[in-house]
Order: sequence, then C-alpha cells, then structure tokens
Amino acid sequence: MNQALKHRNDGVDKPALQLSGSASISGEPIFSGLDLQLETGKWTCLLGKSGVGKSTVLRLFAGLSEDIALNGHISLSEGVALMAQSDMLLPWLTSLDNVLIGARLRGETPDRTLGAEVLARVGLADHIDKKPVALSGGQRQRVALARTLIEDRPVVLLDEPFSALDALTRAQMQELTAEQLKGRTVLLVTHDPLEAARLGDTILIMTDSGLSGVPVPPGAPPRAIEAADVLLTQADLLNRLRRMK
Repeated sequence: MNQALKHRNDGVDKPALQLSGSASISGEPIFSGLDLQLETGKWTCLLGKSGVGKSTVLRLFAGLSEDIALNGHISLSEGVALMAQSDMLLPWLTSLDNVLIGARLRGETPDRTLGAEVLARVGLADHIDKKPVALSGGQRQRVALARTLIEDRPVVLLDEPFSALDALTRAQMQELTAEQLKGRTVLLVTHDPLEAARLGDTILIMTDSGLSGVPVPPGAPPRAIEAADVLLTQADLLNRLRRMK
C-alpha cells in the first residue's frame, strides 16, 4: 500500500497557502489580524483555545466559506483534502465504500484493491464490509482517515483527526499519517500539545490578537514520544495555552 500511494503522489504540485485579514459569520467576528502562511511540503500545527477560529481557517482553505465573510486575502489550492472533526461517514455504505466515496462522486472507477489496502494499513482489515453503526467511534475516525489518505491531494487539512482514538492507536495513526503525507502541505488543527510537538515542522498558537510561533523540537516528524525535547515542547505549549485562559 505504501508504494501504491507514494507512486500516486509522484509529481504532485506543492502549493503554498496564505490567509490574512479578519473573518466573521453572520456579523459575528471570528478572528482578526491573522497572517498565516503554510510552508510548502511541511506540517503546520495550529493550536488555540476553543472558539478562536481554528476550524474557520480550515474551512476557508477548503473553500467551504459560503457563510464566512473574509476581509482580507486568501490563496487557495485546487487540490485539497479535508478531514473534519466529525467522521461524516455515510451510514448506508460500508467502510470500503465510504473510503472510496470521493472517486464515486467524481464519476471515476473506484480502486477497491487500493481502498482495502489503505483500510488494512489503518488497522481495519477485518471491518471492510461493516457499516458505520457497527463501528466504534475510534474505528469510524480511522475510516475517515483512510478516506483522506486515499484522496491523493497536495494539500491536506486535518481537524482533530486523532481525537477519538485511544493513546496507543493515536500514536500509531500519527506515525502512519506523517509517513503517508510526507512532502504534502498539511495544516493540522489540534488541542493536543504532544501531537503538535511530534508532528509539527511549524507550531503556531492562534489567539484573539493573531498568531505566535513556538520553537519546534529537533528532528523530522514524527518525533519519538519519549524524546526529551518533545516532552519539553509539550510542556511549553501546555503552559502557553494555560496562560490564555
């Protein structure tokens, strides 16, 4: 499966995304003074208190902005995959058919062999023919992750993609996702300081007044959970977030 996905990724353009300005929904301000540029081919991890506008940023980059008024500038990519907080699985489809739904909606012939391989890679080889009602919350989230991985997009937007997983599975899925999305432009919204410390090439905290950068640990993602520098960054992030309350 790794070779299949990496082969599909060869030659994919790596666009840079930028967003600046302020946004509101139904006249209610969401954020202002934002100046965000995603480094091409790298992971940017975005943290911040609930309600500060992190998911709105993702929606803007995904082009899901019909109800968002943006006063500023945004540069977009035509090739974007979004994994939202909700798994958004279609209840009448099996795990495999949910993974392949993008191809079906585009009128393409789904690659069922590749879909099965991706599901096996996220630990769901025995759940391919199950519908969402028969899956746990963590299993449903892994189906959604597989659906995102198979989409083969140069830009990937992840909104708390591992939040429903137990600690061991979360670590494994972080490593798998980092491997499969190497070289992609990734924006990860997370509330987990350890996740950001493991995965971020750039770590940003979003506040009511803009963005603040946080030094990242040495080494390429995914970094070891037990690494001293990773744990120090986790503590630093947690302390910064606490001071925002």
